[in-house]
Amino acid sequence: MKSSVIVFPGSNCDRDIAIALEKMQFKNQMVWHKETKLPKSDLIVVPGGFSYGDYLRSGAIAGKSLIINEVIKAANEGCLILGICNGFQILTETGLLKGILLRNKNLKFINEDINIKVINNNTKFSNKYKENQVLKINIAHNEGSYFTNSDHMKELKNENLIAFKYCDKNGNINENSNPNGSLENIAGIFNSKKNILGMMPHPERMTDKLISNTDGVNLFSSLLK
Repeated sequence: MKSSVIVFPGSNCDRDIAIALEKMQFKNQMVWHKETKLPKSDLIVVPGGFSYGDYLRSGAIAGKSLIINEVIKAANEGCLILGICNGFQILTETGLLKGILLRNKNLKFINEDINIKVINNNTKFSNKYKENQVLKINIAHNEGSYFTNSDHMKELKNENLIAFKYCDKNGNINENSNPNGSLENIAGIFNSKKNILGMMPHPERMTDKLISNTDGVNLFSSLLK
């Protein structure tokens, strides 16, 4: 399976995701944001980090990069797109995903391991997980509070487009298990065709039990399947 990771000035998780992909036997290429052509790809990853130093607004400048036109084109043709953390923010800036990521509720940067629950395991990104499975995944963001309008929220629920929700270690979804104030504890969403996933947690950081755990592995295994 061929993958491409988009690299922006300020990205700091592009190598992390590349290592995770290569470990899972993806044939990966790094693509600089000024490129105007994408290599043939089954998966395109928009990685985490702080593209352009989060200047103006997280993901705002990166969302106008030259390569983004090709990412949008590929997405519309059905290519699998994964946006992690800043990548999720960039996908909302491009309109590939609806909604917006706002400042965390405590107005502070959060870097910690949290729990998320798998809400929809019937997608190309999540089929190796069990429904309602609880994962321990790292988050590291300043603007991770997901918000959208009421019509889109109805769409997310009715079409099963919520990928993950923040929860506690027992799977309870409530205000206490919401680290950043996201609407209804949302940690990740799909587009209507389910070929695009945006998520704030970093699955690429959870692929080696020597340094963390392996709770992120099945996201990549799902894609390979």
